Amino acid sequence: MKILKATIILLLPVALIIILNTKAGSIPPLGKFFDPYRGFWNNAEQHATADDAIPLKGLKGDVKITLDDHMIPHIFAQNDYDLYFAQGYMTAMHRLWQMDFQSRYAGGRLSEVVGEKALELDRYQRRMGMVYGAENMLKELEKHPEIKAAIYAYADGVNAYIKTLKPADYPIEFKILDYKPEKWEPINTALLLKLMSATLAGGSDELYMSNALKKFGKETIDNLFPDVPFRADPIIPAGTKWDFKRLPLPMPPDSQQAEEFLSSVRTRQKKEGIGSNNWAISGSKTASGYPLLANDPHLELSLPSIWYQVQLSAPGSNSCGVSIPGAPCVIIGFNQDIAWGVTNVDADVLDFYKIRFRDSAFKEYRYNNIWKKTQPRLEKIVVRGGATITDTVFYTHHGPVVYTSKPARFSKAQNVPQGYAMRWIAHDPSADVATFYYLNRAHNYSDYRKALTYYTAPAQNFVFADNENNIAITANGYIPMKWHGQGKYLLDGSLPENDWHGRIPAEQNPYVRNPKRNFVSSANQPSADNTYPYYINWEFSGYERAHRINTRLTTMSKADVDSMRALQNDNYSVLAKEVLPLMTQLVNTELLNASQRRALNIVKNWNMKFDAGQIGASIFEIWQKNLYNRIWADDFNDKQAFMRFPSRDRTVELLTREPASHWFDDVSTPEKETREDLIIASFKTAVDSLERRFGPLNKKWKWAYVKQSRVSHLAKIGGFGSGVLLNGGSKTSVNALGESHGPSWRMVVALGKPVKGFGVFPGGQSGNPGSFYYDDMIDTWTKGKLNELLFLQSASQKNNRIIRHLTLQKQ
Repeated sequence: MKILKATIILLLPVALIIILNTKAGSIPPLGKFFDPYRGFWNNAEQHATADDAIPLKGLKGDVKITLDDHMIPHIFAQNDYDLYFAQGYMTAMHRLWQMDFQSRYAGGRLSEVVGEKALELDRYQRRMGMVYGAENMLKELEKHPEIKAAIYAYADGVNAYIKTLKPADYPIEFKILDYKPEKWEPINTALLLKLMSATLAGGSDELYMSNALKKFGKETIDNLFPDVPFRADPIIPAGTKWDFKRLPLPMPPDSQQAEEFLSSVRTRQKKEGIGSNNWAISGSKTASGYPLLANDPHLELSLPSIWYQVQLSAPGSNSCGVSIPGAPCVIIGFNQDIAWGVTNVDADVLDFYKIRFRDSAFKEYRYNNIWKKTQPRLEKIVVRGGATITDTVFYTHHGPVVYTSKPARFSKAQNVPQGYAMRWIAHDPSADVATFYYLNRAHNYSDYRKALTYYTAPAQNFVFADNENNIAITANGYIPMKWHGQGKYLLDGSLPENDWHGRIPAEQNPYVRNPKRNFVSSANQPSADNTYPYYINWEFSGYERAHRINTRLTTMSKADVDSMRALQNDNYSVLAKEVLPLMTQLVNTELLNASQRRALNIVKNWNMKFDAGQIGASIFEIWQKNLYNRIWADDFNDKQAFMRFPSRDRTVELLTREPASHWFDDVSTPEKETREDLIIASFKTAVDSLERRFGPLNKKWKWAYVKQSRVSHLAKIGGFGSGVLLNGGSKTSVNALGESHGPSWRMVVALGKPVKGFGVFPGGQSGNPGSFYYDDMIDTWTKGKLNELLFLQSASQKNNRIIRHLTLQKQ
């Protein structure tokens, strides 16, 4: 008995040690986590102000780094290798876990860290061909030795930092998730660049459009989903002459066999709110006589931030702005001579093809009346705490087969296995980093145009300004040569006519330099008017942001940085201007109760600005969204064949120009509803929903409380996000701030001698939640203000904002 007791006494602490050092589900190993020497206590960060020298192997010379009051590094190197080595080192110092986690996400490797719950996501990333595209990028870099050297130098710098870490030093997320950083490889950088491409152009609606086409017919769908909106304010001013010889346009096939199918496959849809604004105005409209340039890319907001601020200086280059954590160079920014920024073109660079396989082995598929072999690729997915999963992805000449399914209803070939192959420009060899490498070193318009020739995906509107008083904008990237409408619907993968037909020549992409109106701008609207000879896409972002920006820039004179900042924070709603007067006019007040009448009076007198304190903004937003759903949901919601709704733009046209349209009738009810019926019903629902959520009309109805913007942690770890931010903006305002999407970086550059830059993002330089610099810029961003960007000309330059100096010493 004594032996048994002694054995139990000995086993209990052993068992406790095992339990406390084992991860259980989402709970970290508590023993490790609370270890006073290696646990989370070590992640509390003090204000570091002491200068330091760090000896590192691999450097060719010493690198001087100045850190300013936001912990932004200003890196001064004697050569390109050391410059990008130091950029990798400093970015890893501040953002190592973010870089690791996002590259795992991109490459379909999250299951290694979080277990089975990420398996389907990993499988999708593998089937989407993310690693395949990244590998092709690295192959292309063999043709560009300077760019290859930059990416490898960056990786060397990241790994030099990783080697300095002990387990106690690991970022807190590694401790919570109980894993350790691994060696950084150049393919991780390629994966992160492909991830940005997927974020901006990885959505697809063509299967949903094909389902709608089958249900309603071509005439109806052409009417509801027009190729040309009823109003447009294109990026390249209407009437611009195209000074090039047009290439012959491809012709569509005589028939589209794929239209005979309805599909229950649910693809990743395009997200509203993923977009951006940029513009530049010439010196004739500014107080200084030099151009001003502004850019605010709209993306999913997160902590740590999507962007990492940096200044990079080496012989022949001195640039300042933001980079992508995990990739070299400044992506959006300026140097002493030029400034540049980007927005998404919304070019159709991703198409799905219906594939007919010979049999369930998926080894052959039908193409051009013959059976063509697929190329299988084995994807091994390691699952933490489980078995390794092997998924076979079959590649066609179009690209990977992302989805497979049994034959859908209405199929003529009931026993033939089907699949959906993705043709995506991000799979093609590319050296996109070269564009930013050369922009960092550009001096004038000619350098800018040359730098753009290296860029592939995702197609971006590159805005430009320089000290020679040039302004320009170019819809740039690999834009496929297609017949008109190609890719609007699911394509028949057996027809060669449905293949892409090369590309629009880069020099014939839409662009304009120094237009007569003395400004250029983009907000994801159509690139050009109908005189542009090539097909880019059938649908772009809505009219509202672009029209508001152009209206304000047209009348602007003697502008300064504050003029640009104010426009970036403009909350006016063009949508409300167009539909609200009609909506309020058609509400019969006799059918309202007292609280609804009070709400109607508020929204009638609303100034149409989505400011934080506006109650009218809350009522209108919920009202118009509910009205939109009432118009379309009864017709387009189908659980067996998913469809998308017509656009907001088409809905505005329906409301304002087609009062008797049959689309206002709810086909699920015996009554015949009218436009007025839907307007008043949706208004009552809007008021009722606000009352249920916040009680009778009170200050909690203000827009900021209703919208509840926040910046969440990248892995949604509780307590590491921002909480609710009380700010304005909306998806249809220039300040396109929604609940979790919005301006991920606001920048204004005042060209001149010297050039001055201003910018802010909703976060901080550090990825450590225990650091003062984790979120120290959120308040500035929320208030719509900008920080002046410290742009040093040498490592020895004095400035009262400098708080620390580091030297990376050659060892």
